[in-house]
Amino acid sequence: MKILVTNDDGINAESLWALVRQLHKVAEVVVFAPDAERSAIGTAVSLFKPLHVQEFKSPVSGVTAFSTDGTPGDCVILGHGRLVTGLDMVVSGINPGPNYGEDVYISGTVGAAMQAYTRGLPALAVSATYPKTSVPVPGVILPVSKYAIEAGARVAAVLVKRIAAAGFPHIFLNLNVPDLPLEKINELEVTRLARSSHINTVTEENGGPVKLYRMVRERIASAGRPGTDIHAVMAGNMSLTPIFMSLFEKPPQRLMKTLADGLLNDAKKL
Repeated sequence: MKILVTNDDGINAESLWALVRQLHKVAEVVVFAPDAERSAIGTAVSLFKPLHVQEFKSPVSGVTAFSTDGTPGDCVILGHGRLVTGLDMVVSGINPGPNYGEDVYISGTVGAAMQAYTRGLPALAVSATYPKTSVPVPGVILPVSKYAIEAGARVAAVLVKRIAAAGFPHIFLNLNVPDLPLEKINELEVTRLARSSHINTVTEENGGPVKLYRMVRERIASAGRPGTDIHAVMAGNMSLTPIFMSLFEKPPQRLMKTLADGLLNDAKKL
């Protein structure tokens, strides 16, 4: 099988290559990622400018890589429609920071996966949660522990194998990983999206004759309702959330059970 891997943090992000190393164990991998960080851009595409694509020297032997000055969504569209043939699915991530609840509507990580899903491909977005002691800073990507990134990469690799074994069903999954080593994560929960995850506020800065405003996202302290992605992650579990455009596209419970049952245990053996 052949997988396109992308992200919204740029081609040089270590979390991207941690994911690639694990996926390369189970599939042929092609990387196509933005040349720089493109977070919080959702499903945006570059309609009004030409895009430049360059080959990138991959740090993983046997993996072909490209970068572009476009968005994560552009990477999927260019890869699937022009530069990569025979794709079976797209994996996006690993994002340093969670993408759950309402985050999925603005996330470039999830947006790239959504572009793949709308083009008929199975898609998986993967994100790892900040340590509980981290305080978000506007415009700054906070560090995520390497063991959380590794946990997400290993689970993603096993999940991709299971999706392949199921015949590559048209499915869109969003995986969020708590800030824990894989061995200390007790459970993977199949969840639904929470209704919220952040409070959006605006601050004003002194910019001289011109007023400056900054969009600020503040995390909500509440764990939310049981069964939601936020509740699962804040309880120290992994969250696997199916995303769909209509009830007619909702994946069957039997399929979700097949993909999720024993997933953590298999990942621990990888």
